[in-house]
Amino acid sequence: MGLNLLYLVPGETGGMETYARRLVPAVAAARPDLELVAFLNREAHAAFAPDELGDGVEKVLVETNGRSRPRRILAEQLLLPRRLREHGIGLLHSLGGTTPARPGVPTVLTLYDVTYARHPEAHTWAMRSGLRVLVPLAARSADRIVTISRASADDIADVLGVPRARIDVVYPGGLLPGPATLEPELRHRLELGDAPIVLSVSARRRHKNLARLLRAFAGITAEPRPLLVLPGYTTEFEDELVAESDRLGIRDRVRLLGWVSSADLEGLYAAAACFVFPSLAEGFGLPVLEALERGVPVACSNASSLPEVAGDAARYFDPLDAGDMRRAVEELLHDRALAAGLADAGRLQAKRFSWERSAEELGAVYDRVLGEAEA
Repeated sequence: MGLNLLYLVPGETGGMETYARRLVPAVAAARPDLELVAFLNREAHAAFAPDELGDGVEKVLVETNGRSRPRRILAEQLLLPRRLREHGIGLLHSLGGTTPARPGVPTVLTLYDVTYARHPEAHTWAMRSGLRVLVPLAARSADRIVTISRASADDIADVLGVPRARIDVVYPGGLLPGPATLEPELRHRLELGDAPIVLSVSARRRHKNLARLLRAFAGITAEPRPLLVLPGYTTEFEDELVAESDRLGIRDRVRLLGWVSSADLEGLYAAAACFVFPSLAEGFGLPVLEALERGVPVACSNASSLPEVAGDAARYFDPLDAGDMRRAVEELLHDRALAAGLADAGRLQAKRFSWERSAEELGAVYDRVLGEAEA
């Protein structure tokens, strides 16, 4: 069975990288009967250790530059079908939202969301134009579509005209706490000082609503003054956030960290007084689940899939209302009974999700597609 990971450039692909790194080993463990072959671009093939994707998962290089979307898509359409034939692949799972139009084998497509259509401002013109062609093509080509929330499934059916019966919802899992950088070291190296930390893990895209978060944060005047820490991979919209924090006069109270190591991220979760996630649209919202697992009090948007993830374990706010967002953060910073209650509820809510369950449910999708192909 083939895994199309041509989209994955380590450290530069955000949640889709996290999805692959956690899901593929879980599938390898849950389904030892499947011979998994991961097709990788040059960057990922060079970066991944032999067993990084799970025991027995074979790595195959497809000669393309993963950082160049046009080259990667060309390789996906022309080179990947040839590699599938060479390796005797009987089923392809494309995990990056696009897939060959004519793969020559049954195909499962993971499609996380249709943000390019619902929130076109989230992407550059060139990326948005490409997605408008490639995503509908992939949806038509795939035998089944897997997505990561009911909200996303409904959006996909509505925007792409895909019958809802062809879409399977397989929730992701989270990430149990691991080794963490000690807080004193982290505060010193990242220049965090001793202020209470408001953490928001997010890519720099407009639909993530970080500019409005900055405006909400600027209105927090209570002492001690908190520090807003924003780890997440950078994009072409990074400069907008820097300019907005300068305009608001809070540049010294904001840390735009970029991509951080797993140990540093663990340390930030451990040090955080609360976690805030203001996104306008999410296929799922893995950072919210990670915060819940770690008992970090969560304030998050009430939009799209996020209530599916957080359940009753978050203080929700209207993501279009900076005042409501500010009040939510202030409540978690100053009402410690509320914060403690949400932390306890978060740990319980997080137990509903696991990669082991994801792998089992995805294995059932594979079996269904293979069974229909043989019928």
